[in-house]
Amino acid sequence: MIIVVGGIKGGSGKTTVATNLTVMRSLVKDVLLIDADDQESASDFTILRNEQQPTGAGYTSIRLSGAAVRTETKRLVNKYEEIVIDTGGRDTASQRAALTIASVLLVPFVPRSFDVWTLEKVSELVGEMRTVNPKLKAYAFINRADPAGRDNEEAAEIIRETAELEFIDCPLGSRKAFSNAAAKGLGVVEHKPTDPKAVNEMNALYQYLFSTKEISD
Repeated sequence: MIIVVGGIKGGSGKTTVATNLTVMRSLVKDVLLIDADDQESASDFTILRNEQQPTGAGYTSIRLSGAAVRTETKRLVNKYEEIVIDTGGRDTASQRAALTIASVLLVPFVPRSFDVWTLEKVSELVGEMRTVNPKLKAYAFINRADPAGRDNEEAAEIIRETAELEFIDCPLGSRKAFSNAAAKGLGVVEHKPTDPKAVNEMNALYQYLFSTKEISD
């Protein structure tokens, strides 16, 4: 399975999601993490992880951009059990190249007006990509969810009504545990002291992606 964590709005936590999923999945699979984001945050995380962990990152990480995201990923796909691609927060050639070969597009949305307003553009992008990759599945979920109020549910309702995207009810809260873990080159499930809410949320998203038959097929 090739999972692309993407979208067209920066600041929604795509790299946090991509790196956490990679760390968790690498415990049971041989995983390749592709950093296709110009900011190179996933690569920085992996460098830090390799420095901090006695056994290294536990997965392979490379940087690709532009058309190479498609050509090199196709060349490497049989060498790894699963691939996660972090494409950043813009509609780039790298992201479009990734979507031509992806199994799943996973789009985190922050429950704020400027993020929700991009949904239609994301929907249009998915529609375009499905003309060349008809099997592409696209899922959106709430990231950096508010602890209270109606913003989360209002954003969820808008996602549910957006063509081309399927809503996943696996929100990740706005929790310091994610940034604290990343600063040490760790996934949130590895970080001590444990934040049970952050771990449970990340586990729920992970289980949905890797235990749902329709996605895994």
